[in-house]
Amino acid sequence: MPDSRRNLDATRRVVRDTAVATTHPARRDAELVNLERLAWFLDSSVALPGGFRIGADSLIGLIPGIGDAAGALVSAYIMAQGFRLGATPSVFLRMGMNVALDLIVGAIPVIGDLFDMAFRANRRNVELLAAYSTDDRRTTARSRLLLIAVVFGVLVAAALLVWSLLSLFALVWRSIVV
Repeated sequence: MPDSRRNLDATRRVVRDTAVATTHPARRDAELVNLERLAWFLDSSVALPGGFRIGADSLIGLIPGIGDAAGALVSAYIMAQGFRLGATPSVFLRMGMNVALDLIVGAIPVIGDLFDMAFRANRRNVELLAAYSTDDRRTTARSRLLLIAVVFGVLVAAALLVWSLLSLFALVWRSIVV
């Protein structure tokens, strides 16, 4: 097979696999429906008294050590589908932030489990993908703004931590020297 034909086939394959959102709206919508079902199962499938709902992710998260990691793996599948559907890097990073927050806070005993039941990262990510498929510019802009705010907040928190440690060190140094 000539190189030019091989390259053309590879290009078609890449376009077909990564640009589902722009070339096949029906396929994209069907994939979003499947992701919504998975997110519902993970975050809202079990009814509790009082009308509150939790999902399989919350129940698996109760297993110490591996529960939250297992939930994050399933959440990574939703992220991978978002990438395959053509989500922009800022939307993809926002989805990753949701999963990371769910994983990190969810690892805290009891409080993390309660947070996991209320936060519903999988539903958030599928809603983000649905919003992206209907209004990609607005969703991308909002995702960028949120990412900038988070980076700024982390930098401010790091600066405050460094300042606090330096102040504490200076206080201890003065008490030793005097």
